[in-house]
Order: sequence, then structure tokens, then C-alpha cells
Amino acid sequence: MLLIALVLIALSVGAAVLFLMELAPSRSSAVTRRLEEVQAGGALGTPDVIRRRRRQEQAERLTAIIQALGEKVEVGHRDTSALRMRLIQAGYPNAGAVPLYLGARIGLPMAMGGSLLLLLPALGQPWVNAVLMAVWAALMGYVAPTFIVRSRIAKRQKQMQKALPDALDLLVVCVEAGLGLNQAMVRVAEEIERVSPVLSEQVGLVNLEIRAGTPRDVAFRNLGDRTGVQDIKSLMAMLIQTDRFGTSIAQALRTHADTMRTKRRQRAEEAAAKTTIKLVFPLVLFIFPALFVIILGPALIQIFEALGNFQQ
Repeated sequence: MLLIALVLIALSVGAAVLFLMELAPSRSSAVTRRLEEVQAGGALGTPDVIRRRRRQEQAERLTAIIQALGEKVEVGHRDTSALRMRLIQAGYPNAGAVPLYLGARIGLPMAMGGSLLLLLPALGQPWVNAVLMAVWAALMGYVAPTFIVRSRIAKRQKQMQKALPDALDLLVVCVEAGLGLNQAMVRVAEEIERVSPVLSEQVGLVNLEIRAGTPRDVAFRNLGDRTGVQDIKSLMAMLIQTDRFGTSIAQALRTHADTMRTKRRQRAEEAAAKTTIKLVFPLVLFIFPALFVIILGPALIQIFEALGNFQQ
């Protein structure tokens, strides 16, 4: 029975591999021949270059397979705009990000679960444990892409939120010095790059959209949607209203900059107030037991020795 089960699993894995190979986009013979010529010409490089090129080709081939699988899955989704926006907020603005994400959520559980289902019985583990571990690995593989995207979104938003007050102060200085709003944003994007490359990139994209013909209010709204930071959304809404009603941009920016600094100070005070609660668990689990051992240890030894003398 064990041999039959292994043969069936091997056949299933082989069928899955053939299915994924069928999903991979095929190249024409001319393109394949040209690539072989280029590879033959570049074979004179160093071994490190050749190995690096091979790893790159393998990564591109695997990416093509996952993307093809994701494109098949994407057809069944009615609307992927929300997912597309979340991937943009996570720093994946490419057009193939959605198929890659969907393909990873399908291919990663299959790879992790199938590998454990084959490996653990070969190592002598019972089939029940192998199936349970394979199911657990498949669930982890299904959740891992979502967890990675969420963590990247949180990291990028935190970086932009920390750098926003400084960027806003610099924007106030540039506007009050006589620069237009577009030129001021370009200057801010150049100067803030050392502090927050993410915010610098997003602010620079606003100017590129305006140069491409996008209306200014639409470009501002796109910036708020791309970042997902509430402070940036409120700043963009304020700039849209100021531009629409013709009020002073410098005065509005200065007022908003004061509000941002107040918010940053309040966040720092809130984080400082939370430290006392967060220190309770390390104190109870690590520091207090060590103190008890150091303080009460000698006394307990002396008590045991005294009790031993009484018994004698």
C-alpha cells in the first residue's frame, strides 16, 4: 500500500508540473533561436557571470509560470481594482503584480504542501503526521503572500508618515520663497529622498502625472490613494480646496504643517505612554524570576540546610 501511495503521489506531482508547463507562455522558434545565439556568444564570460545568468533565467521562467497561473485565476475574479491598489501601496506598481500575487497564492500552497507530503514519508514519518504537516504548510503558503503585502504596506506607510511633517515644512519654505506648487513639490521630492525614498518617489510621480496632462486635483487624489496614509489624503484634500477656491497656498500649508507637528508629538507621547504596559510582560516572564532566584535562592539553601540539620 505504501508503494502504491508513493506511485500515485509521484504521478500527481508529475501531472501538476506538466499542467504548469502548459500554462507557461510559449516562445516562437525565432526568439528561441536568437536567445540560444546570444547565450552561445555570452558563454565566454566568467563562471560567476554564467551562473548568475542561469539563476536569472530560472527565476524568470518560474515567474512566467506563476504569472500564467495567476492570469488563469484572475479571469474568475470580477474586480481586482482593490487588490491592484493594495499592491501599489505595497510597492508593486507593475501591471503583472496582480497575476503574480494570485499565482503565488495558488502555487505556493501546492509547492509547500506537496513537498512535505513527499518528503516526510520518505524520512519515516507516519502518513497522518505527513498529511497534517502538508495541510499546515499549504495554509501557511496561502497566507504568506497576504502577510508580506500587509507588512510592506505598514512599513511604507509608517516611513511616509514619519517624514511627512519635515516634507511639509520644506514645502512651506519653498512656496513662501516664490516657487510654484509644482516646482516646490519637485524640490521637496529631491530633498526628502535621503529621509524617505518612498515619499520622494510618490511626490515625484505627482509632478510626472501633471506633466503628462492629468489634472492637478486628480493627480493629488491619486497620490492619496497610492499611499493610503490618512494624513497625506487630508493634505491633498486641503490643496485641492485651496486651488479650487483661490486662497493662499502658503498660509494653508503653514497651518497644516503646524497640525502635522502636533500630531507627530501626540503620537510620540502615546508611544511613550504605552511602553509601561509593554514592559509588564518582559518583567513578569524574564526579570522577576531572575530576581527571585538571586534574592531568595541563598535563603532557600540555608533553610534546607537548617532543616537537614534538624532531621539529623
